[in-house]
Amino acid sequence: MPNGKKLVIIPTYNEVQNIDSLLTQISYLGLDVLFVDDGSSDGTIEKIAQYQLSNSGIHILKRSKKMGLGTAYIAGYNWGLIRGYEYLMQMDGDGSHQVSDLARMIEVVEANPELGLVIGSRWVSGGTTTNWDKKRELLSRSANIYTKTLLRYRISDSTSGFRIYKAELISKMQIDDIKSAGFGFQIEMTQKAIKSGAVIEEVPINFVEREFGQSKMSTHIILEALLRVTVLGVIQFSSIFDNFWPL
Repeated sequence: MPNGKKLVIIPTYNEVQNIDSLLTQISYLGLDVLFVDDGSSDGTIEKIAQYQLSNSGIHILKRSKKMGLGTAYIAGYNWGLIRGYEYLMQMDGDGSHQVSDLARMIEVVEANPELGLVIGSRWVSGGTTTNWDKKRELLSRSANIYTKTLLRYRISDSTSGFRIYKAELISKMQIDDIKSAGFGFQIEMTQKAIKSGAVIEEVPINFVEREFGQSKMSTHIILEALLRVTVLGVIQFSSIFDNFWPL
């Protein structure tokens, strides 16, 4: 059985400057780690391989090119499901998600076995961001308010990529049909979790802007997410309308 039944999935693309700090901190939690790498060329794979020599719980799933964040997580989930992990966790590999917050999220999961999903949230009471400019904060808050309003759920930070899923829930969610690549993927995952009847809790975190490397965020990813949310909202509204006035 995998170590502790918990797997942390971390997508990477040219994150060699952040690997040492991340793995050093995670090692204290005794978790298995799966890096899903999209063809890094800066030595990221080689750096991870060095840690593998002394830690059998570190794994690499290599992909030949950038295929999108969403597909990276789906590949990681399927990898973990096949190997029998009980909990599948996800976090960024750029230092923006704090391992100390992950430890608190794990404590919440272990104390509340009924939870299917724990989201590390910037926008609940106690959640914070560090070194974010006002434009980016406004964009994230606005996107989450738009999503929360349109899709009619209570989640305050549905775009957060810092999460712990119960593997049992993931197996019910039909994740292979998700098409979004960027943070729209997180929104679709949130909606699927809700529709699957998951008990969800948001835990406040401190999101820290990366110190090293380049952000993978782009205008295309933002527009894709907003468009996808709008489509999901229309589908949901149509379903409600049909229930009230069936043809």
